[in-house]
Amino acid sequence: MIGWRDGVGAAVFAAIWGCSCAHAQAQQQPAVRCGGETIGRGSAGRILDGRTFVLDDGREVRLAAIEAPSLAAAPQTGDAPGAAAKDALTALIGGDDVLLRRAEFQTDRYGRLLAYVFAVRDGDEIFAQGEMIAAGFARVADHVGTRACATELAGRETAARKAKLGLWGDSYYDVLDADNAGNVLAQRGRFALVEGKVLSVRQSGSTIYVNFGRHWTEDFTVTIRKRNERNFVAAGLDPKRLEGRRIRVRGWIEARGTGGSPWIEAAHPEQIEAAEPN
Repeated sequence: MIGWRDGVGAAVFAAIWGCSCAHAQAQQQPAVRCGGETIGRGSAGRILDGRTFVLDDGREVRLAAIEAPSLAAAPQTGDAPGAAAKDALTALIGGDDVLLRRAEFQTDRYGRLLAYVFAVRDGDEIFAQGEMIAAGFARVADHVGTRACATELAGRETAARKAKLGLWGDSYYDVLDADNAGNVLAQRGRFALVEGKVLSVRQSGSTIYVNFGRHWTEDFTVTIRKRNERNFVAAGLDPKRLEGRRIRVRGWIEARGTGGSPWIEAAHPEQIEAAEPN
């Protein structure tokens, strides 16, 4: 298992990448289904955290479609997964020439470039987001540009989670149980994955409510705005057909009022996936 303490995770990551298997992995890159046309190229200079770096020309770049731990320590463990993620990204792309491929949005609200990033090494292109997720240093975000890219990244994440690599070996990042609404509520303000069986689906006004319990004032709920419904249907996730299904949803946990019931707004189909039975 790739751990966090004393930079062990980054050391293992670098060792793996330095071995002969790296070339075999890189050979698979043409099949990567993430990113549009090339929008920039440069050298990855200073690495700021597990998903942010500065190009040699001073532009700040943010890796699209992933969530990496912050540099703050996880409160339950005292470990620093954010520092390990930063070290891993440094080992992966630091000092290398990188290609930036278009994401759905070109910049974030802070003016940082958003892109799918590929390190160019010995003629091969190494997909930074894919490798960070596959090694357990990052999770798939709540918004990915295309369904094909989301499917690819989710597959890498699932393999890392099952193998308990990186952050998946830390209980702080466990998938939350939708039936334990109190525990989900305690994670308010965090990006998390929540899993459970859908009890009912109801629409009220412009909002569709995917309910995991009988008491909407207490139990966990996923909300989908009616205007986004067609995007879910097109992706094979008709909200009205989720009743009785076990699903996993990712996003930012919110709460109704002070101490109210926990919920996640699903604005994009890639936030919801079928979950295997326990």
